[in-house]
Amino acid sequence: MFTSNPFAGLSASIPPAAMQTYVVVMIVLVAAGTLFDIVHKGSARYFFASWRKSQSKGSKRIGGGEMVSLAIKTGLVDFLASGEFCNARRRVAHLLTMYGFLIYFAASAVMVFGYPTPATPTPAVVARLWWIGGLMICLGGYWFWFFIRADVAAEGNSPLRIMRADLFILSLLGSATLGLVWAFLQTRGSSGANVFFGLYVIATTVLFGSVPWSKFAHMFFKPAAAFEKRVTNANGFRSNLPGPADKPEQFGSAREQPRHY
Repeated sequence: MFTSNPFAGLSASIPPAAMQTYVVVMIVLVAAGTLFDIVHKGSARYFFASWRKSQSKGSKRIGGGEMVSLAIKTGLVDFLASGEFCNARRRVAHLLTMYGFLIYFAASAVMVFGYPTPATPTPAVVARLWWIGGLMICLGGYWFWFFIRADVAAEGNSPLRIMRADLFILSLLGSATLGLVWAFLQTRGSSGANVFFGLYVIATTVLFGSVPWSKFAHMFFKPAAAFEKRVTNANGFRSNLPGPADKPEQFGSAREQPRHY
């Protein structure tokens, strides 16, 4: 089961070109949705205004070498290690979900474009990475959803309470969960596999098509905001961009409607 390519099994009923076109369309939707989010909500405009203000009013000039050092620290600490999260459990859940998504999406693209039919045998490691990525998403995502969310862990609200801000995590969990169930049923030859495949496509389309209304675009903006904050702190100017998550004064912010700084 863990070494089979579920997309190759679809090639008898769905042309590989159709599957590949779908992946390309999803990528285009993410790019277009992110640009719309940035322009419509003014995230980029505020970011560059804050950057210019910090550069003009900072007490210290940042040289090229120090700027590169800050960029590397941002990449290693704030992006790769999610250093913005002060709460260890939330950081682990976030890292599981983030790396799981990256592995899951990359393995999906490799299987769809590189090994779309049974005539092109999929390397076992690629199929295993697809399963591992999906399971990491489920582990990190469900852990966050049921045990770590501020309104559930601290305020005692029901884990079934849903807001628009939850669109990203719910569609991501839906896509990964339904995808894994579909792949499992397909390997068993179950007639219910087609039903779960349809649900999987719907959840995946919502995930990538709802970027302007979900927090998907934040994953592109947050590294830039973290870099700007490091630069402004280094030159002595206090940034207005959001600080690390899970500080006491920001503890409940995870359940508010999305705000764009």
